[in-house]
Amino acid sequence: MMPRLKFVVKGRSKLMADQTTGKKENAITPSREANFPEWYQQVIKASDLAEASTVRGCMVIKPWGYTIWENMQRALDDMFKETGHVNAYFPLLIPVSLLEKEAEHVQGFAKECAVVTHHRLEDNGKGKLVPAGPLEEPYVIRPTSELIIGQSYSKWVQSYRDLPILINQWANVFRWEMRTRLFLRTAEFLWQEGHTVHATADEAIAETLTMLDVYETFARDWLAIPVIKGKKTKDEKFPGAVDTYTIEAMMQDRKAVQAGTSHFLGQNFAKASEITFLNEKGESQFAWTTSWGVSTRLIGALIMTHSDDDGLVLPPKVAPKQIVILPIFKTPEEKAKIMAFVTDLARNLKSKTFCGQALRVEIDARDIRGGEKSWQHIKKGVPLRVEVGPKDLAAGTVFVGRRDTHHKQKTSINTHEFIETASQILTEIQGQLLERATSLRDSHTKKIENLTDFRAFFTSSGDDDKTIHGGFAAVHWHEDAIGHPILSELKVSPRCIPLNWPQENGVCIFTGKPSDQRVIFAKSY
Repeated sequence: MMPRLKFVVKGRSKLMADQTTGKKENAITPSREANFPEWYQQVIKASDLAEASTVRGCMVIKPWGYTIWENMQRALDDMFKETGHVNAYFPLLIPVSLLEKEAEHVQGFAKECAVVTHHRLEDNGKGKLVPAGPLEEPYVIRPTSELIIGQSYSKWVQSYRDLPILINQWANVFRWEMRTRLFLRTAEFLWQEGHTVHATADEAIAETLTMLDVYETFARDWLAIPVIKGKKTKDEKFPGAVDTYTIEAMMQDRKAVQAGTSHFLGQNFAKASEITFLNEKGESQFAWTTSWGVSTRLIGALIMTHSDDDGLVLPPKVAPKQIVILPIFKTPEEKAKIMAFVTDLARNLKSKTFCGQALRVEIDARDIRGGEKSWQHIKKGVPLRVEVGPKDLAAGTVFVGRRDTHHKQKTSINTHEFIETASQILTEIQGQLLERATSLRDSHTKKIENLTDFRAFFTSSGDDDKTIHGGFAAVHWHEDAIGHPILSELKVSPRCIPLNWPQENGVCIFTGKPSDQRVIFAKSY
């Protein structure tokens, strides 16, 4: 095993010192501690991830943000295919009559549906376009696709020999959200939705849990986000599902993000869509189905898990660029020599691999101030910044800054050594981010035994409600506690019943009734 590289503060020329002064105007304001929600918005703006659209509640995902999504998508798609799934695509519009076939489902999404009622626009004679003739039947822009996909499955499935069907769709959906926040909750968002059909309940349940494991692995190994796998309580499950499973992540403000869900749908949607098959005995029966999905909400979770008061921090595995090289020169002669050097450096780095792919390297030779250029890459979360000036060229070294450490903490490394160890450094950054996030989650997860302590855990100790407090409260719970007034008062909800925690006898803190399990409660996004 190669030695762990230690990064320390080293002296630099005045130009480089200007890049690392950490002047207040370069930092994100307000800070996380001062106002976490506003800090989150400012990180998105400073890192150029996305912006609000003129379409109410929607966002424009800019190239840096979209490349993060593409990297997530690529990794997840590979994982799906390794588990036997294939991709397909289904319509955006769903007839209202189709949506009505699953009563609990339609009730759960009715308030979020955007409805298409007319088939074209026409000039009203006054220079304005107005809706023309109404449709014979209104359409809903998909809030999710169980029923429109089920309609196709009902035609594809005839016999047990046609099963299982294991299909995933990469798509957009639309939910008419009243209060939106970039990435975390927007009216239109990007996601994947898996929809599978099985001959038995056991097979469908196994599929549901397999995909939950895939999500956990992806969150941990690619996003460096530790999660708790669990089952949703009855009041929190997906409309129409028998059981909903989730991965819950803790953000730096101690709130929870539901980072992915996997649903065992039983035969509910099969009955609504008439998905039947002949079993081995020649008997007709309804199939068993599942659905599961993650969305661009993961980018929001990524921001709130790792970023700091200097801007975005990205795990190297999903960073659009893993290494940026910043050439520093004053004269045309210096420029020619240094550009030749960094071009060769970039070529050598790109010949190396990280997680089975060539290193993603960029030379930033834009004609702007060195300090401004460096700060732009700090704010965008580039894992490694490599600075090369005349003295480095003469010494055969490069000056390297890691995004997971303070922006002033850099070190001078022999060029050949850096080329050979760049992938190791990125691995260390990926691991360090996971360690930090795990430590924060574990230190703010607490077993609570009574309502007094429960209230205190989620109540600010000061007058400023923006103060960070709370976390994951693990409490004994009984189903009769659903709707307890203290939950709405504190804006706290049950996040999940952890799957890998041992059963434990106790008393529900809300009802006083016997309980054999603890449930995670938290404030959430």
